[in-house]
Amino acid sequence: MSVDDAPLIADRSAAYTTALLGFPKHSPEDVANYLRDPGFNPATDGWIVTDPAGEFLGSATAAANSDGSRVNLEVLTEVPTVANSLLDHAIQRATGIGRHAHQSEVVLSLGVIRQDQFMSGIAAAHGFTIATSVHRMRINFTGPIEPPAVPAGAVVKQGAFDDATRRAAHAVLVEAFATQPGADPRPYDEWAASRESRSTFDWSQLTTVELDGRPVAVAECNDNFRTTDNCGYIGRLAVIPAARGKGLAKFLLHHTFATDATAGRSGTILHVDTSNPTPALALYTAVGMRPDLTSDIYRRPLPL
Repeated sequence: MSVDDAPLIADRSAAYTTALLGFPKHSPEDVANYLRDPGFNPATDGWIVTDPAGEFLGSATAAANSDGSRVNLEVLTEVPTVANSLLDHAIQRATGIGRHAHQSEVVLSLGVIRQDQFMSGIAAAHGFTIATSVHRMRINFTGPIEPPAVPAGAVVKQGAFDDATRRAAHAVLVEAFATQPGADPRPYDEWAASRESRSTFDWSQLTTVELDGRPVAVAECNDNFRTTDNCGYIGRLAVIPAARGKGLAKFLLHHTFATDATAGRSGTILHVDTSNPTPALALYTAVGMRPDLTSDIYRRPLPL
């Protein structure tokens, strides 16, 4: 696989997921960003299968976290033999990644759209079980939205144009997600480099909230769903434990809704893991967001 394969994979992914959902799960930009991420090497960790005539039959990727203890797998195909072969190949690659990182175990994850009975069967046959689920939440706008009042005592900073601001925002993400396994952000240099590599992200889309001069909440947005849904996207919404219960997350949501509506977007999208230890799902529902897609996350611990 190479970055140049992004348009082909995006096209086939759109066809596959539209048949299940009525709309594409991924935008072309999202697929290209994934393959271009500095933490992923498509030459060693991505594969495409074609028939003798060169027609696409399937693709797969194995993307590891920074220490090689977790590997996220993606498989795209409608052909049973190809699905089994690609998943076996991805598992083999994940094994190599874990051993190279001197891990005693690697945890494999495979996201499957809930309506996808074909791929859920493939996952189960390979020893994967459902560990959690992720809802794609969405709110649609019917007109302009009034920006929310800033919470008492809070200072809102729009944009992260220097290293110090970016490091402070990253520190909020690390602290906020420390108790959610698998959701911890990458080390700072990798995190910053991955954002720089995305065509749909600009540092102006990062909002930080401070209390008593300390950054305590962050909303990291991007344009992953602009071309497919004309929606803004909240990639990360984080509030450190000590600052929870002060309405900061709700403020950031309404702030983003107002920003997206002003930009002419039809709505705002985000994803939420149902295993999130905070009441995030209830918060998103309370502000009017509703799930329009659910993916089950199949996992398999692999001793090495």
